[in-house]
Amino acid sequence: MMSTYRDTYAGWKKNPHGFWADAAKDIEWVKPADEIYGPDGWFSGAICNTCWNAVDRHVADGRGEQLALIYDSAMLGKVKRFTYAQLLDKVATFAGVLQRHGVVKGDRVVIYMPMVPQAVVAMLACARLGAIHSVVFGGFAPKELATRIDDAKPRLVVTASCGLEPGRVIHYKPLLDEAIALSASKPAACIVLQRQQSEATLVEGRDFDWADEMERARAAGAKPACVPVAATDPLYVLYTSGTTGKPKGVVRDNGGHMVALKWSMKNVYDMNPGDVFWAASDVGWVVGHSYIVYAPLLQGCTTVLFEGKPVGTPDAGTYWRVIAEHGVKALFTAPTAFRAIRKEDPKAELVKDYDLSKFEVLYLAGERGDPDTIQWSERALNRPVIDHWWQTESGWPMAANPMGLERLPVKYGSPGVAMPGYDIQVVDESSKPVPANTTGAIVVKLPLPPGCLPTLWHNEAGFRDAYLADYPGFYKTADAGYLDEDGYLYVMSRTDDIINVAGHRLSTGGMEEVLAGHPDVAECAVIGVADAMKGQVPVGFLVINKGVDRPAAEIEREAVQLVRDKIGPVAAFKTAIIVQRLPKTRSGKILRGTMRKIADGEAWTPPATIDDPAILTEIGEALGGAGYAKKG
Repeated sequence: MMSTYRDTYAGWKKNPHGFWADAAKDIEWVKPADEIYGPDGWFSGAICNTCWNAVDRHVADGRGEQLALIYDSAMLGKVKRFTYAQLLDKVATFAGVLQRHGVVKGDRVVIYMPMVPQAVVAMLACARLGAIHSVVFGGFAPKELATRIDDAKPRLVVTASCGLEPGRVIHYKPLLDEAIALSASKPAACIVLQRQQSEATLVEGRDFDWADEMERARAAGAKPACVPVAATDPLYVLYTSGTTGKPKGVVRDNGGHMVALKWSMKNVYDMNPGDVFWAASDVGWVVGHSYIVYAPLLQGCTTVLFEGKPVGTPDAGTYWRVIAEHGVKALFTAPTAFRAIRKEDPKAELVKDYDLSKFEVLYLAGERGDPDTIQWSERALNRPVIDHWWQTESGWPMAANPMGLERLPVKYGSPGVAMPGYDIQVVDESSKPVPANTTGAIVVKLPLPPGCLPTLWHNEAGFRDAYLADYPGFYKTADAGYLDEDGYLYVMSRTDDIINVAGHRLSTGGMEEVLAGHPDVAECAVIGVADAMKGQVPVGFLVINKGVDRPAAEIEREAVQLVRDKIGPVAAFKTAIIVQRLPKTRSGKILRGTMRKIADGEAWTPPATIDDPAILTEIGEALGGAGYAKKG
């Protein structure tokens, strides 16, 4: 009898340690845990290796000839396939390269790479040695990369000469060189994958060519075995936008991470060994870590690594081509991708050009799945479209429709119900639960399940402050929303200054810091406004210093360029508006929430604490001039 969702969830709630002890049987341990949950975290005392469970184990079990990874580059029009045995060979060889450069257990390695198989190889090679990888999204600006290098203090950086975007080549090496020049912590060496689209200049004595290094390791027969690590040792650090300028290094452990991801592959995503799974994300984001690299390989699936875009590489049929060509069973992407496809091909005419017979289900996450996009996708594909919700911090789904346990009814606008491990509650400011269908802060009762962040990298105080201090006994998600009478969650907005641009989490505070650095800007505010394509886009308001006598358009252009240079094109910051003054409370807080409502054409009332309500009218006029603030 298939276990239903409610039974499984109730079973977890009754005996959480027993539930996770059971799930842990699917992982191969060097030594099992002394305690399922101890003072140092999940699977205390256990010894393991993530690379072994993701790669070596399948080869040892006689499945070495099964496909592990399909690299599909729509940018280059090429496909390359790797079996588990071939992937193991590459990973072990690159681990030999890392070892030759002095990388040992506990060292950090920053990976600044595009969507190429070598990025996956580098991550797994770090895991093999017990080194801690920190993948930075390729094309992040030098200043952002430098702050991450300074926080992680890597022994080594692995990079590529360039990344490819439709119509342009992004040269990574000059960005990395500038980041290293800016950072106080200097890596001992850089390994550079030379791509033919752009040959990078190597710094003598510091930079080494990927191909040469692999050749040298091969010739030396250097293929280190998996290094045993504690379940509670870090596997990786992934930086996410903090509300302050300092990035937050989310730490992921080895043991709990493996147990949770492997459990999720079958129970949430309904994927079996040998099935083809495609997460159309980037290895620089959490979805890429969890569901391009680790979870599919832990489950013995075939994972697709796609270098391209939903449209323009070459057209809005690319996703269908990839699904058809590789026999993809499930696709996981952000709603923004489907909004882009819909804009180009509103009637989904291109779907019928491809054989999607192996395709069973579409999963959406990364930003709010608006009912409109979900319903269009259902009609276009004639398949279940399943929204779900989680965060960089959690590493795996917090609320979902668990397709492997039981397909629950879909409620449009809701990412589903709480997964085992997560006691999700909605509370008011004093941490008291609010009634069903009442909006409040979404929190998770402690302890968090396996797979979630145990801390922030070398910043336990920052971890407690960001996540645990505001709601004692709970983890603060910084999302607001409500639970309905059936326990379905509705996630409506962030409670902090993080906005979601095309599934990428960005801090408006970080953009404000950049804009404030413009010599003519006295003060500024950045808000996220609703955008049909990207979910949200940032809009900046600038108050100019007295006595500045330059054309407004010129300053606005410079402001846009500044954000592009300092944060990167990923910010999608294209609109800066000069205003006379910003709306504030009497205590001097800028009323960003009210400004956002005006921009989105929502009903708003001046907050009681406002200093001068007339300013809001001025903001409305300025937004109107820029094409925003349209009423419904």
